[in-house]
Amino acid sequence: MADISVELAPKHKSGLRLKNPVMVASGTFGWGTEYAPLMDIQGLGAICTKGITWRPRVGNKQPRIVETPAGMLNSIGLQNPGVHGVIKHKAPVWAQWEVPVIANIAGESYDEYCQLAEALDGVPGIAGLELNISCPNVESGLEFGCDPDLAASVVRGVRQASGLPLLVKLTPNMGDVPGQAAAVAGAGADAVTVINTVLGMLIDLRRRRPVIPRGSAGLSGPAIKPIALHLVYQVAKAVDVPIIGCGGISSPQDALEFLMAGATAVQVGTANFVDPQTSLRIVEGIASFLDGEGHQSIEELVGCALV
Repeated sequence: MADISVELAPKHKSGLRLKNPVMVASGTFGWGTEYAPLMDIQGLGAICTKGITWRPRVGNKQPRIVETPAGMLNSIGLQNPGVHGVIKHKAPVWAQWEVPVIANIAGESYDEYCQLAEALDGVPGIAGLELNISCPNVESGLEFGCDPDLAASVVRGVRQASGLPLLVKLTPNMGDVPGQAAAVAGAGADAVTVINTVLGMLIDLRRRRPVIPRGSAGLSGPAIKPIALHLVYQVAKAVDVPIIGCGGISSPQDALEFLMAGATAVQVGTANFVDPQTSLRIVEGIASFLDGEGHQSIEELVGCALV
């Protein structure tokens, strides 16, 4: 059988080795405990948590989620118990699991990002950090993600505050995603996640107002897969750190396309709401494809479509 394990932090002193390349995306899998009764979570490559902020957040006004053709809009607003609540109530559970748990962190300022990273450093049950500089559903959520210099600055600060492997989640809602990826990689990111949701909206014809109270929201699901795939392909030409492809992945075929485009791993998001078993089926499908094609390692597939 082909080796489907992947390394997300090859330049980090401790690395971040996953037994397979299929992760679940932040905000689509709760804290992991919600899905544990529905599937074998230990079969995943890694779990990315809901976004964690310094203080507890109640999130945005309802409605927060609405279906769209081939996808969904969401505007949750980072509802979470705050970092100290996570450390007290969530991390002890994760410490008992085999699957690595990566904490997604979202600060409102440079200092807050650094404080979050420092607070989570060395906490049992947390295998790495995913820096969320691309959330479209909170005030200033894209401020760092749309400015390469600001993004690089906060990555350097978090790198100094924590010894954990560091992923950076990038936004598609800017002009130069490869440039942004290069900036954060140069500042010390171990890997980049490409992409977060795409800004979109729906109008309620009866009320003649946006369906989501904030107006705009994050579009995810199969509708954005071609956008995400294209950006992974472009970023793969701009950086030498691992890429985690994310956006509309719902089948082994989708995941394989992202791997061929240059992703080392993938994140499954919206598909988790449709069928909790999706991620595990993707793991099986990748392994079956590699064996059927005579590959010894998944590394033989990563970036093979790049020209």
